Amino acid sequence: MIEAKIGERLSGLPVPVAVTLPSGRRIGAKAPRVRLDFRDSRALMLMTTGRIGALGSAIVEGRVGVEGRMGDAMEVAAALLPRPGFERPPGAVARFLARLRSGLRHSRSRDAHQIGFHYDLADDFYALWLDPRRVYSCAYFAADNLTLDRAQEAKLDLICRKLDLREDERFLDIGAGWGALLLWAAENYGVDATGITLSRNQHAHVTRLIAERGLAGRVRVELRDYRDLAPDRPFDKIASVGMFEHVGHANMPVYFGKLHSLIRPGGLIMNHGITAGGLDDAPVSGELGGFIERHIFPGGELIHVSQLLREAAGAGLEPLDTENLRPHYARTLRHWSNRLESRLPEAEAVLVGAHGAERAGQVLRAFRLYLAGCAMAFERGWVSLYQMLAARPDGDMQGRAMRGAQSAYPFRRDYIYADRAS
Repeated sequence: MIEAKIGERLSGLPVPVAVTLPSGRRIGAKAPRVRLDFRDSRALMLMTTGRIGALGSAIVEGRVGVEGRMGDAMEVAAALLPRPGFERPPGAVARFLARLRSGLRHSRSRDAHQIGFHYDLADDFYALWLDPRRVYSCAYFAADNLTLDRAQEAKLDLICRKLDLREDERFLDIGAGWGALLLWAAENYGVDATGITLSRNQHAHVTRLIAERGLAGRVRVELRDYRDLAPDRPFDKIASVGMFEHVGHANMPVYFGKLHSLIRPGGLIMNHGITAGGLDDAPVSGELGGFIERHIFPGGELIHVSQLLREAAGAGLEPLDTENLRPHYARTLRHWSNRLESRLPEAEAVLVGAHGAERAGQVLRAFRLYLAGCAMAFERGWVSLYQMLAARPDGDMQGRAMRGAQSAYPFRRDYIYADRAS
């Protein structure tokens, strides 16, 4: 019976697939582009029911083997979903309970642990497939022929231009990562820059870079939770890149309220982050969110861009400019996936040295699925990426060139792109 169901599923897939059953019998395409080796009969049911997230976990755990290009494997995964795109949104009671759980999941200690789980995995592993600056967020392909390295630099500069950074301004980078934006802003725009992170590895790396580049007088990085920043001396400009995905639904008012307290009246804030593709907390189908939670980003939670704007406005911030970079992130993830696939032996060696053979195998399999799967998800609009520029209005109706501006934003976009290098 189960073999017949598997055969039916194989016949309708967009990519030729062969399946090896736990008995050793092989069914499917004679010239497959993807091979699935089921070593566990329970995992077979996951394929027939379209529980792709659970099937991914079985691959990570070694209960299912997969061979072939990761891009082809993701095409197979998408075709197996019973409801491509999104599940039905949860009801009001379910959403209320989810918010309660969200609040419990995002204490300071739990957030620090969850950040460490991902970002402190092994710096040398990330260095294999990120660009030399280790920018771990969506690149900006300002021209079609840009390499990933140049596209990441274009993204860093785009953020600085949108914020209209000026020399000697006080700039805060929340979730500073491996320091790319922090250092770019200081070296190219002359700001006095402060970064915060919960990753001990990233904090050590950025501290070392600051010393090596002689920037200790005007650049610093702190191992600190955003909730613990004191608003006693507000910043002129703030960036938060790839960070608010870790905040949690329940803490969004706290997060945006903290941004409001940290920025001076009239100052600008850039929030760059992944957003949900579905309205009303509709999850991506196939339990894909559960896979990410378990193996990649524990504690990660996404909100829709409409909720992003609502939360910012609710905290007293004025959303000024919102840009969708979803295809840029799909392309970025394709680059990352291809780079990792080209260096698998090196990646395995690094992870074995850091975590031992068994854990290394699980991590590598998880990241191969994650990078290729997320590229597909961004291409299909299941998740998105937005840059939202906002301001804290200062109430000054006449003190700027544009009457009623109430912030440093000129209310036109030419200042961002004027004289921009290709």
